[in-house]
Amino acid sequence: MNNNFEGPLPTLTKLAGLKTAYFDNNKFSGQIDNTALEGMHWLKKLHIANNQFTGKIPSVLGQLPKLTELRLENNKFEGQIPDFNQERIMDMNFANNSLEGPIPRGLTSLKASSFEGNDLCDGPLSKCSSEPKIALWTIILVVIAVAAAVAAIVVVIIILHQRKHTPEAEARPTASSPGTAGGAIHQKTPSTDLDKMEQGQAVAAAPDRSPEGQGRKRPEQAQTQQKLLFLKDDIEKFDLPDLLKASAEILGSGVFGSTYKTALSIGSVMVVKRFRQMNNVGKEDFHEHMRRLGRLSHKNLLPIVAFYYRKEEKLLVSEYVNNVSLAVHLHGNKSLGQPGLDWPARLKIIKGVAKGLLYLYNELPSLTAPHGHLKSSNVLLNESYEPLLTDYALLPVVNLEHAQEHMIAYKSPEFKHSGRITRKTDVWTLGILILEIITGKFPSNFLQQGKGSDTDLATWVRSVVDEDSSDVEIFEKEMRGTKNADGEMMKLLKIALGCCDLDMEKRFDMKEAMERIEEIKERDGDDDFYSSYASEADARSSRGLSDDFTQVSMNI
Repeated sequence: MNNNFEGPLPTLTKLAGLKTAYFDNNKFSGQIDNTALEGMHWLKKLHIANNQFTGKIPSVLGQLPKLTELRLENNKFEGQIPDFNQERIMDMNFANNSLEGPIPRGLTSLKASSFEGNDLCDGPLSKCSSEPKIALWTIILVVIAVAAAVAAIVVVIIILHQRKHTPEAEARPTASSPGTAGGAIHQKTPSTDLDKMEQGQAVAAAPDRSPEGQGRKRPEQAQTQQKLLFLKDDIEKFDLPDLLKASAEILGSGVFGSTYKTALSIGSVMVVKRFRQMNNVGKEDFHEHMRRLGRLSHKNLLPIVAFYYRKEEKLLVSEYVNNVSLAVHLHGNKSLGQPGLDWPARLKIIKGVAKGLLYLYNELPSLTAPHGHLKSSNVLLNESYEPLLTDYALLPVVNLEHAQEHMIAYKSPEFKHSGRITRKTDVWTLGILILEIITGKFPSNFLQQGKGSDTDLATWVRSVVDEDSSDVEIFEKEMRGTKNADGEMMKLLKIALGCCDLDMEKRFDMKEAMERIEEIKERDGDDDFYSSYASEADARSSRGLSDDFTQVSMNI
C-alpha cells in the first residue's frame, strides 16, 4: 500500500496459499482478468482501493470461498456487480466507481455507503424499476412538474403585484415574516461561506424571501445541521450554521488548508481547519478514523472536538489556544525584538512533546507514523507553556499525492533514500524539533544552503560537534536561564542526534528517547565531570558519544 506502483495488477495465482493482499493507494490501472485470481481459494482479504482500475469487476471474486473483505472503492470499474456467493461477508466496498444496475442478493446486508457514487439500486438502496414503468412515470412526473411550475409563477406574480400596492406592509416585519424568528432561513453552502471567511469577511445567514421558503426549512439547511459531529461530550454543543454565522478571523494557510478562529454566540472560541486534500477517503472510513482520534485524551494533545464531512472538503474543529505556536516563539518573536523562551521553558516543552508522542505510539499501534507531521508550527503552547500537539495521526486520511509532497513523514531520510516510512520516523522528527528548540535554527533553511540534498539541521550540528568547532555557537545565544546548565544542554543535544541517526537500527525508539529526555535536568549535576568528558569529543562519533555519555551519567 501507499506507493507509486503502476501498471496492471500482478498475477497472484502462483501464490495459491495467499490469504491477504493489500494494494491500496497506488497507481495500478487496466482491467483485471479472471485468470489473475483463479484458484485463490485461501484468499480472505483483497484491498485494491484508490487506484485506476477499469473494466468490469472480475466475476471470479464471487466464487472465492473464503473471501470476507473486498475494497474496490475509488477506481473506475464499470458494468454490474457480479454475484457473490460467500456465506460470511464482513467488509466490502464498491463506492465511487461507474457501476450500474441492481445490487446482488449476496451483498444486501452491506451499508448503503458501500455503494455510493455509482448508479446502483436494490439492496440497501432504492428499489430498481422496470423500464416501461420508468418511461410512464417519467411522463407523469414531467406533466406534474410543469403544472406546478406554472402555478408557482402565477403565485409569484400575484404576490409581487400585491406588494407593489402595499409597500408599507413589506417594511413592517411580523412574527411570521421571512428573516425573523418565525420565518425560514436559507443556509448557504459551507464552501461559499468558508470562502468568504478566508477573505476575512464575517459570515451571516441570509433570509430566504421566496414564497417557497416560507414556513419550512430548505433541504440544504436541514442536511447541513446534521453534518457537524462531536467527538467530545464535555463541550457545549453548536451546529455548523453557528460556525458559519460567527465572526471569523483567518489564522493562516498551511499545507492542508486554511485555519480560522471563530467566536461563537455561546461564548466559546473555536478553531476550524479546512481540509481539501482528503477526498480519496470514504465517508465510513473517515468517520471511523475521527472517532478513533476522539477517544484520545492526553494533556499534550489538542483534542478534536467535532468534525464535518463532505466529499469535497472536511472541517476539524478544536478549541482555541491563546499562546500561539512554538514556531512563533522560536522565530517570530525574535524578529520583533521580543525576548525568546528561556532554557527551563524549552526543556519543559521538549518533555511535553515527547510525552505526547509516546502516548500516540501506545494508543495508535497500527499507524506506521502515529504523528506523521511533527514540526514547530504544529506545537501550540498554552498559558503555562505546556505544549499541545496538533495535526497528528492524519496520514491515513490525507490524499497520498498531497501527503508525499507536503507531510514531514515523507521528508524523513528513510523515505528520501528508500521510499520507506517506519515507526522511527516520528523519532527522527522529534530529534529535528529538539535541535530547532535549543539552537534557534529554522530546519528548512538548511535545505537551501547548497550542502547537498541530504543536508539538514542534524547534519550541521553533527559536523560542528565532530569538528569540535569552538568558534561556532550551537546553542541559541538569546536563550536565558542557561547558567550552570551547559552539561544538561549538551546531553539533550546528543539525545537529539541519537533521534536523528540515519541508520534506523541505531536510532532511538520512542520509548528510549522519552526515558533519556526525562533524565535531563535544568542544571548540571557535576560541571567538572562534563568539562573533562566533553574534551574527548573529537575522539568519539556523535552516536558513540551519546551512548557513552548516557551510560556514564546513569552510573553517576
